[in-house]
Amino acid sequence: MEVNNSFRIQSVDEFDYDGKFVLLRVDINSPIDPVTKKIVSDNRIKKSIPTIKKILSKNAKLAIIAHQGDTLDYQNLIPLNEHAEKLSALLGTQVKYIDDVAGPAAQAAVKSMQPGEVILLGNLRYYTEEISTFENSVKLKPEEMLQTYLVRNLAPIFDYYVNDAFAAAHRNAPSMVAFQELLPTAGGELMVQEVSALQKLMEKPEKPCIFVLGGAKISDAFGMMKQVLSNGTADRILTSGITGEIFLLAQGMRLGTAKEDFIRKRNLDVFIEDAKRYLKEFPGKIESPCDLSYEMNGQRVTVSTESLPIDDALYMDIGEATVSKYSEIINQAATIFVNGPAGVYENSMFETGTKEIWKAIASSNGYSVIGGGDTVSAAQKFIDLKDINYVCTAGGAMVQFLSGDELPLIEAMKKAYAKSQNTTL
Repeated sequence: MEVNNSFRIQSVDEFDYDGKFVLLRVDINSPIDPVTKKIVSDNRIKKSIPTIKKILSKNAKLAIIAHQGDTLDYQNLIPLNEHAEKLSALLGTQVKYIDDVAGPAAQAAVKSMQPGEVILLGNLRYYTEEISTFENSVKLKPEEMLQTYLVRNLAPIFDYYVNDAFAAAHRNAPSMVAFQELLPTAGGELMVQEVSALQKLMEKPEKPCIFVLGGAKISDAFGMMKQVLSNGTADRILTSGITGEIFLLAQGMRLGTAKEDFIRKRNLDVFIEDAKRYLKEFPGKIESPCDLSYEMNGQRVTVSTESLPIDDALYMDIGEATVSKYSEIINQAATIFVNGPAGVYENSMFETGTKEIWKAIASSNGYSVIGGGDTVSAAQKFIDLKDINYVCTAGGAMVQFLSGDELPLIEAMKKAYAKSQNTTL
C-alpha cells in the first residue's frame, strides 16, 4: 500500500495469514477513572477493530500486544483484562487474556492457539524496556533492541508483525520498532488512515487552510505553527488559551499581574520571543483573541483586549467578539485542523468559547481534522464527532508529525518496506 512517495508500507491485505502466528501491536491506551480504575472511553479500542477482524478473517493465530499507562501517568498503569472484555464484545468473539507479556506463560498460551483464535497479552508497560524513562535514558536503536526481553522471547514464535498503533508512533520502544527487523511487516488499516489524513492536511490541503490552536500545552502549538507556516500549509492560525495570550504579550500588550505571574512561573514566557518572530515573519497569518473572559465575584466577566491590563484577572476563555471573528474565518475555510480547546471548558462558566468554536467547525463545509486527547474530549462534549471528517487517535505522535519531526515508527516501517522490496532507503 502506498501512502505517498516518501512512505510506502506493506498492506495488511498483502500477506497470507492462514494458520500463521501474527503479532499485532495496537494502541488501546484508554482514559481511566481514577477511583474505579475502569475505562471511561473505548474510542481507541473501537478503532482497532477493523484490522483485528481482517486478520482473523484470514484464519490467523492472532496475539495482540498493547500498553496502558506509563511511569509518567502511573495511575493509569493497570492490567488489560477490561480491554480484552471490550474487544470481545466489539468483535463478537472471545479475546482471551493472560496477564503476562512475553514470559513462559505468555509463550505457552500463544503456541497453543488454534487458527481463528485471538489473545491479548499483558500490559507492555510492565516491562522496563517499554517505559518512557527507559527510552529517554538508554536510547537504543531498533537493531540494538533485538536482545530485549520482549523481542527475543516473542519474535521466534511469530510469522508476521502488524503495527496499527500510530498513536504511539513517536515512541522508540521495542514493541514499536524492533520486530520490523526480524519479521515480515504490515501496517494496519488505522495506521494507514491516520498517516493519510495527516499527509493530506500537510501536503495537499484545500485552501484556505486554517489551524485552530488552543489548550494548555503550548509547546505543541508552537512546534506545529512554525512548520505549517513555513511550508505554506496553513493560511491562517487562530490562537486561544495560553497560546493566544502569549501572542498578545508578543504584540506588546499587558495582561495584568496575576496572569503574567501565572505564565512566568510556568516558564511559558520563553515562547514570547518565538511569537514575536512569527508575527514578523508571517504578517497577517496569526490571529489572537480580541476579548477574554475571567471570573469576578462568582460571575463571568468579558473584557476587550483594548482594556487590558487587569491585574487580578486570570483569563479562562475567549469572549464573544473573538468567537464571532473566529467563526467567520472557520466558515470560509476549506480545510480546518484543531488541537486544543479555546478555554477551560470543564468549568461551565468558561465553556462558551470552546463550545461555540466547535459548533462553527461542525457546521462548516470545510474538511476538518482533529486530534489529541483533550481536543477529542472537548469535541465529544459539545458536538457529534460524526460532523468531523477525521478524528485522529494520536496526540503526541500527531503533533510530532505535523511539526515535521521524524517518527520512530514511520522510519521502522519505511525500513521494513525497503527490505521487502530488496531496496535501500
